[in-house]
Amino acid sequence: MSNKQKKYTVFVCQETPCLSMGSDEIYELLKKEISKAELTNVALEISGCHGHGLCEQGPSITIEPGGFFYIGVQKEDVPEIVQSHLKNDTPVQRLIYHDPLSNKPVSSYKDINFYNKQQRIVLRDCGHINPEKIEHYIEKGGYTALEKAVTTMTQEEVIAEILQSGLRGRGGAGFPTGKKWEFCRKAPGDQKYMICNADEGDPGAFMDRSILEANPHSVIEGLTIAGYAIGASEGYIYVRTEYPLAVRRVATAIEQA
Repeated sequence: MSNKQKKYTVFVCQETPCLSMGSDEIYELLKKEISKAELTNVALEISGCHGHGLCEQGPSITIEPGGFFYIGVQKEDVPEIVQSHLKNDTPVQRLIYHDPLSNKPVSSYKDINFYNKQQRIVLRDCGHINPEKIEHYIEKGGYTALEKAVTTMTQEEVIAEILQSGLRGRGGAGFPTGKKWEFCRKAPGDQKYMICNADEGDPGAFMDRSILEANPHSVIEGLTIAGYAIGASEGYIYVRTEYPLAVRRVATAIEQA
């Protein structure tokens, strides 16, 4: 495949930490430079933060194929990224992540020591999809679990599978999720509600904000499966107004879903 035919996808981090460093301006400049260079083989997308835990390295850009991870990108770097990497298939070495111990460049995020020691589950798609496009979530297998639950399983079977999985709450108490669902399912009452508490009252606890900003459809899918399991006909996502980006992306995802 020639360089002219090679397809690129450029993900610009548009989560709160990178936005606070000016990544929205980086995105707009990339759009302008890609158009000026007439590169029809480049898809420019926003994304959540791929670098959770490396947020101080922003603004960050990931370029596929190859998983090239550029950090600390500034406005003056944009023309070089477009001309060198996207037009001539030559990565910009000075922007590539460097290992803090060896100072050696690590071009692909999957080879970064910080990442390859982790098994990401909840955040696995963050940075790899556009959180404002349901098509990206579906391409990653999104909503297939919901489809399976409501078309092939009873409510009791869904709860039994969650119990068997050993899934527990992440708030500190570690209460078995399946037990919680089972109690709600058996509780008396015709009207039941499913509530997702994304308030994050603990100082510095940004796990909920991160998932809502980077992959809101995963929260909606999980909420809906849980609602089906306990017999709820209404659901609520409680997120603080201090997280305006999370609120906007959840609202967009709900409308799309």
